[in-house]
Amino acid sequence: MPAYYFWGDDDFALQKAVQTLRQRTLDEAWASFNYDVVPAEASSGPSQALSQAMTPPFGEGRRLVWLANTSLGQRCPESVLAEFERTLPQLPDTSVLLLTSAAKPDGRAKFTKLFKTWGEVREFATIPPWKTDQIHQQVAAVAKERGMNLEAGTLDLLTEAVGNDTRQLHLELEKLALYWGVNPQPIPPAVATELVTVSTQTSLKLAQSLKQGDTPTALGLVNDLLDRNEPALRIVATLVSQFRLWLWLKALAGVASDAEVAAAAEIANPKRIYFLKQEVRSLSLPQLQRSLPLLLELESDLKQGRDERATLHTKVIELCRLFKPGGV
Repeated sequence: MPAYYFWGDDDFALQKAVQTLRQRTLDEAWASFNYDVVPAEASSGPSQALSQAMTPPFGEGRRLVWLANTSLGQRCPESVLAEFERTLPQLPDTSVLLLTSAAKPDGRAKFTKLFKTWGEVREFATIPPWKTDQIHQQVAAVAKERGMNLEAGTLDLLTEAVGNDTRQLHLELEKLALYWGVNPQPIPPAVATELVTVSTQTSLKLAQSLKQGDTPTALGLVNDLLDRNEPALRIVATLVSQFRLWLWLKALAGVASDAEVAAAAEIANPKRIYFLKQEVRSLSLPQLQRSLPLLLELESDLKQGRDERATLHTKVIELCRLFKPGGV
């Protein structure tokens, strides 16, 4: 298919896909003649990209035209839409047209519907850190793509170690591949434990510390996360999702089946419910009910521009006090 629209905030995965498409499309000896990158701010950028895509390649290989950081998926002038309507069906097999954007294209927009008819739309959005099932699937998929055989325990260890950071995932797999060489046996967890960089500063570990009322650990994790440039609102989003999940589990305990709880909490694998229930055994329903308003206050304060570190510290102390033994 000669037209692609890559979108998502996982910049590493998106750029890797662009590089793969480039290698598949171009003859490196003729790449300087057949590779065009049109920046979004260029005047008449879409028209320029379409014109270049209709131009036959020079020498060997095909032509790749990349319209970078486009906003056409969100708003597309009628005149530009008309150009795409004329050109996309006529794109020659000797050219590949690539559009990229961090934002999700509007599925209701005429441009998006047109592009899906004549091209391919691929998503490279960062998996939310609380969706561990999807992260586990991503780790397994990338390992398989690289031809690596990992034991189940190694997959679990990598899932916990790298989270949703695809850049770190590729780096860790590269280390394991170099160390293991051509050995056909699956890589065991013991080897991964020695080589893989395990980050303890995750928002999910922060949620666990809050649940345990462990103020010193929670404050330390907040500092570590901010020092690693983790966006404060992303931290809060993870906490809200985790505490909402725990609230569902506690509220439905004894009144709904595991399958019904899984459906309500949007958990793909109902078998996880048993283990998740163990996480909330020591918590009371009032504690969890009070936690969400505190987290929503935190989100509101951050969106109003208050100091991130001080605001997070204040709410972390309040939440830990709520969950201390003997709390509400």
